Amino acid sequence: MSDLTARQRLDTPGTSRRRLSFTVDAETVGQFSESIARFLGTGRFLMWQTILVVVWISLNLFAVKLRWDPYPFILLNLAFSTQAAYAAPLILLAQNRQENRDRVSLEEDRRRAEQTKADTEYLARELAALRLAVGEVATRDYLRRELDELRDMLHDMRPSESSDGSKDGPGKTYSGERRTKRSN
Repeated sequence: MSDLTARQRLDTPGTSRRRLSFTVDAETVGQFSESIARFLGTGRFLMWQTILVVVWISLNLFAVKLRWDPYPFILLNLAFSTQAAYAAPLILLAQNRQENRDRVSLEEDRRRAEQTKADTEYLARELAALRLAVGEVATRDYLRRELDELRDMLHDMRPSESSDGSKDGPGKTYSGERRTKRSN
């Protein structure tokens, strides 16, 4: 028994066998299944299928020499069953692919909505900061009022001649009363 090799022995596993395998591109199969599912859902498909069924039944009922599928139309039922057996998984595959696209699109929309919300909140904060800053900036009316008050104060500080010809001191009015600062 020593002349038996490990390959011939039953208690040791043999080397792996080469299996016939082929690779299938899932994207190509998915696109093909979607094209079939789209076609199965069209009026054109229903029209062609209806024409086929009418011709099939007519030939099997009325053409005596061409009868390949007599009255219970077992072959036609088998064809429909085969069509349904392939159509259902193809339609489900197409729906799953559409669901995946919808999910990716929803995630992208959600991300965009979050970004838009963040941008809107940022702009709202910036607007609030600008409103506060504008509230502290001198406006044209405020500056005009301050300049008018300054002009009045300078005018009051200049010596002016009274009716008797004597000059009053700065800050004096014609009647001799001291002018008070205007209050706003």
